[in-house]
Amino acid sequence: MSKTSSSHTHVRDLVFSALGAVLIAICSWISIPAPSGISFTLQTMGVALVCALLGGRRGTISVIIYLLLGLVGVPVFAGFSGGPGAFASVAGGYLVGFLFTALVMWGFEKLSKKWWVLLISMIVGLFACYAFGSVWFYIFCTSQGKAVTMAYVLGICVLPFLAWDGAKIAVAMILTGILRPLLAKVLR
Repeated sequence: MSKTSSSHTHVRDLVFSALGAVLIAICSWISIPAPSGISFTLQTMGVALVCALLGGRRGTISVIIYLLLGLVGVPVFAGFSGGPGAFASVAGGYLVGFLFTALVMWGFEKLSKKWWVLLISMIVGLFACYAFGSVWFYIFCTSQGKAVTMAYVLGICVLPFLAWDGAKIAVAMILTGILRPLLAKVLR
């Protein structure tokens, strides 16, 4: 591969990763607030879809770009929020958890490119996000002097979202099936 071709590939990868970050941001803006402080959004679908369409490496870079944009104050998170305060909240762990979702999907991608492996990677990635976010939520609440149990946290931060997130994974799988063949030549 020539130096020019290699540079072109890196620029193309960065452009696709940036577009992936934009898609995740758009998905975050579709938001319904919940009493727990964790909103119902399309973010998890955006993360799964971006990783499925762009591949694990580009998808993970997309999530990192998305998180960094939010960290510096660009309003890319749910409710058009951004800034370090978003991470220093009950929902902060779920934001960081998106990175774990991407990394899990990237790891599974190395095992196989079959559709059922992709589906399992989305589910395992979602549960990695749930796990990190729920522990973060628990630590955040207890550090504020609130007496919460992990059962309580799971009851308000995971259980209400299971059906919603299952539907989002189904939509992500359908969209991947439709869009992946269309993007195949461009993403090479």
